[in-house]
Amino acid sequence: MMLNDSVAIVTGSGQGIGRAIALELAAAGVQVVVNDVNSDKAEETVELIRAAGGEGLAVQADVTKAADVDRLIKTALDQFGKINILINNAGITRDSLLLRMKEADWDAVLAINLKGVFLCTKAVSKGMLKQRSGVIVNISSVVGLSGNAGQANYAASKAGIIGFSKSIAKEFASRGIRVNAIAPGYISTDMTETLGEGLQTEVLRAIPLGRLGKPEDIAQVVRFLVSPAASYITGQTLCVDGGMEI
Repeated sequence: MMLNDSVAIVTGSGQGIGRAIALELAAAGVQVVVNDVNSDKAEETVELIRAAGGEGLAVQADVTKAADVDRLIKTALDQFGKINILINNAGITRDSLLLRMKEADWDAVLAINLKGVFLCTKAVSKGMLKQRSGVIVNISSVVGLSGNAGQANYAASKAGIIGFSKSIAKEFASRGIRVNAIAPGYISTDMTETLGEGLQTEVLRAIPLGRLGKPEDIAQVVRFLVSPAASYITGQTLCVDGGMEI
């Protein structure tokens, strides 16, 4: 599934799942715009892409700010002339039981995880609608499907991504633009490394395949969804979770 002559923006790709997606797309021949709020992390990802023979560009931008997002899109267009693929991956957690959850933590999670998807999709869609083609993949979570105690803000944001993806898929389908979501389960990243040993054991018991996922497990599904092999798939949410949802 080579994707030569394609240009992709991957938000939050300075580390973790986002970095794995950026590397996977670059390996498929995609010119990748690596976005992260941390410019050093974004540059590290680009260095890895170039070391593997790919082409990448680092752009620092905060996806919660419309001006930053507009600058991200403009920089990508100025450098590569088009945008074929958008991967909305940027996300954070601020976990707490509801009665202890601070309003600031609710706002921060919803802003980055959900508002960021809205702003980036709206900004990139103008060019995609004009060229009558494009693929958008939004990274949700199984928590957005099942909920999780102590993650009301995170679950709400990820459930919102699923509803957003279905709605935009309906809006854009007639113009040749596909929109899908991926719902990862527990993936080995910095975010999950903070789990205590007891909680990790409990999590593993809930996964039929008996292991945490790897960032590459998500990246490979992204590569499929943005490829011509998935040209008849839109408006779907694909769980990549080792079977947690069953």
